Amino acid sequence: MRHASSTLTAALLILLLVAHAGTLALAHDRAMELSFAWLILAPIAAAGTCFYRVVTRSAEGWLPMGAAMLCWAGGMATTMVATLFLEITSEDRLSMLLYVLYGVPLIFALASPEDERWPVRLLDAALAAALGYLFYEYVSHLSTMSGTQSKNLAALQLMFDIENGYIAVLACLRYLADRGPRRGFFLAAMGYALAYMACAAYINHFEAASQYGGWPDLVIDLPFLLLIWLALTSQNAQVAGSAARPRPFARVVRVGSPLAIPLTLLTVAVLLASFDTRMAITGCIAASVGYGLRTVLMQLQSFAEHDELQELSHVDALTGIPNRRRFDEVLQREWARRDDRPGRLALLMIDIDHFKELNDRFGHSVGDERLRSVALALAECIRRETDLIARHGGEEFAAILSDVDPQGATAIAERMRTSVEGLSLPSGRDLGVVTVSIGVACAHFVDGDLRDFAAQADAALYDAKRNGRNQVVQSAPCLRVVSAAPSARDGRAA
Repeated sequence: MRHASSTLTAALLILLLVAHAGTLALAHDRAMELSFAWLILAPIAAAGTCFYRVVTRSAEGWLPMGAAMLCWAGGMATTMVATLFLEITSEDRLSMLLYVLYGVPLIFALASPEDERWPVRLLDAALAAALGYLFYEYVSHLSTMSGTQSKNLAALQLMFDIENGYIAVLACLRYLADRGPRRGFFLAAMGYALAYMACAAYINHFEAASQYGGWPDLVIDLPFLLLIWLALTSQNAQVAGSAARPRPFARVVRVGSPLAIPLTLLTVAVLLASFDTRMAITGCIAASVGYGLRTVLMQLQSFAEHDELQELSHVDALTGIPNRRRFDEVLQREWARRDDRPGRLALLMIDIDHFKELNDRFGHSVGDERLRSVALALAECIRRETDLIARHGGEEFAAILSDVDPQGATAIAERMRTSVEGLSLPSGRDLGVVTVSIGVACAHFVDGDLRDFAAQADAALYDAKRNGRNQVVQSAPCLRVVSAAPSARDGRAA
């Protein structure tokens, strides 16, 4: 079905080209007037197709491309008025300006990534606007409202060749590098840019002296008809397996593409230097400062994203509290600093009692909810900014308490136990509620290294579970049951 649709679209476009050729062959004295109508219709139809893609699928780069087509159609309409009604035999300033300005939205669409944040894209748009103004200054020095002198045509042709070449090269690079959802747009842009560059070079360098209403007019239609076909048939599907791991070439193109706008701006400034030195210098400064500001914005964005990723890498996705990685880092840091505060560091290992039975009875979704509720209750018991509660793994949590003595650590652990029991969350054991067992170790009592410190907390937790669960036990040498309060539900705690 898709192949048939593409064939039908191609046939209709060929029919339009044949109709234009028939007009040239049969209209005789009115060939110029009717040919202008076809030359205006072709870019307008291309613009309409681009806007159709915007409405039916996504804006991507189609919106600025449609604007570019309308700009070019405006240039041809201006040429028609100047030729037919004002008897201007060469292109006037306004038409020349519209022909060259049509490339500005194209360069912006190809150079400025759509997924960048708005400050960066706004700066890209400002650079594109500066480019448009330099184009205006350049055309104003070489063309007048009454036409363009033949001695200035070569300079204007050079500007068109450079602009078309930049657009074609950039479109090819973006298509070759892209494997994402914009690939369909880049295919259309590449096909159109290559066709337009070739056709414009032929018209400007080999048919510049010919009048409108002749056979060369058919060449002008070709890139716009090709764009219509590509816009209607190209797809946005990703290339399988390529989006997850961008190639080095794709990274280079993505990073370097935004340079196209200031590079074009610098090129036009150099071309303008022989006519207006002050404006040329202004263009160079605008390109340099603009790209410098863009680089600063990108660096700031990169730092912010790095900090955000660092934060996410230390947070448990399920419970929202610090994860095992963050716990290990803080524990090592506090252990290294313990000599400054002897006996002021405590480690709490916390385990939800009978959690497997809870999962078996209610399912893992309910188990996840219980984990989140317990994590929140434990975190609310932490008072100091230097303390940490983290998910250690599975149904196990851990707390690091600094600047605390053994009695204070035990009191905090007891507060955690009672806080979880006070949630009255149903467990998987008859009518019991969710409870926790907690083992406490204090650095003051450890003669070994960090592993011995953690082993003492684990041993105390094991004793708490072996002694009946729902209690706090501090490690030796002060091993003691701090609280083994019977459950309010006749000992049926989970």
